Amino acid sequence: MSAVAEEHRVVRAPAVVFNDQNELKAAFDAGDLNRDCVVVVRFQGPKANGMPELHKLTPYLGVLQDRGYKVALVTDGRMSGASGKVPAAIHVYPEAANGGELCRVRNGDVINLDAVAGTLEIEVSAEEFASREAEKADLSSYHHGLGRELFGWMRKAASNPEEGASFFWNHDA
Repeated sequence: MSAVAEEHRVVRAPAVVFNDQNELKAAFDAGDLNRDCVVVVRFQGPKANGMPELHKLTPYLGVLQDRGYKVALVTDGRMSGASGKVPAAIHVYPEAANGGELCRVRNGDVINLDAVAGTLEIEVSAEEFASREAEKADLSSYHHGLGRELFGWMRKAASNPEEGASFFWNHDA
């Protein structure tokens, strides 16, 4: 949080939901993100695709912030500490691929990310949120090519990020 300017530490804005970090680039290039928003990039956790570094997101979100928009990032993926300009909630778990809350977030849902208080809230009634069907994503492109087929068993057995996303000890299984 220390790298995020004080005026950017609290963001309340509508969600813009993506299932892949490349979808964010396309939306940015099309001008679809020129507004206040909380970008949700889900299906990026250890079980979905091995939890890749999402450093490609920071430049786009940083440009939006520099244009005067209030922006934040919420993801079940990971980012390095060098990504600090934009407030972010990372490692959200259970991850979307495991039925976590992010698979029920919809475009337009108002999200409050308060880095000072350490809170992340969605302005949807508990009843409505619980009644939403969990969205699924086609993860097949994450699992084939570049030797990814060899590591499928590791993805399936991975623990949550706070436990190291390890297949050696998985308390969720």
